[in-house]
Amino acid sequence: MTSLKINEIFFSLQGESSRIGFPTIFIRLTGCPMRCKYCDTAYAFHGGKNMSLDEILKDISQYKTKYVTVTGGEPLAQKPCWELLKKLCDNDYQVSLETGGALSIEGIDERTKVILDIKTPDSGEHLKNDRKNLALINNKDEIKFVLSSREDYEWAKTFIKEENLIDKAPIIFSPVYENLSYENLSEWILEDNLTVRFQVQLHKIIWGEKKGV
Repeated sequence: MTSLKINEIFFSLQGESSRIGFPTIFIRLTGCPMRCKYCDTAYAFHGGKNMSLDEILKDISQYKTKYVTVTGGEPLAQKPCWELLKKLCDNDYQVSLETGGALSIEGIDERTKVILDIKTPDSGEHLKNDRKNLALINNKDEIKFVLSSREDYEWAKTFIKEENLIDKAPIIFSPVYENLSYENLSEWILEDNLTVRFQVQLHKIIWGEKKGV
């Protein structure tokens, strides 16, 4: 029987992406091959419990929403994640996957919205970006840059130009919580007339930085 190690399942408002604000079920898988300096879910590196796909579906059926986000850690570190995504889509959920971009997204159910996080230099993990993933992204998906500094911002601009991403998929610029000023990042985007979406982490504004939101 197919199972995954689940760190937590919880119901909250989507705090990121184009689905921001929608009541959403979050399925957080245990484990991650990266160690980003600003990581806010290090508790998901370990722990959790094994659950079958049927057990996961039964657990989330208590919530009256069709939005589901599969996240981590790094959800793709567990191979059965591909099967979970398909099962969720087959059950008529609107599924999004949050992935750090170091592991291939090849073969993911095409109904899944992929939120591809491109790691910047300040993360300490930018050399692990798998650029082959960019060829698998389309305009239903989203590309996210989490930025810590002006240097990260300039690096992201160069990356976008080098990879010709503007017409590939919607692009999100998100400041690291309580690190990079919302105002500064907003002004840089406007000054450079970038066609990107500025994003704050809504759940942290509401509840602060804590588990289960």
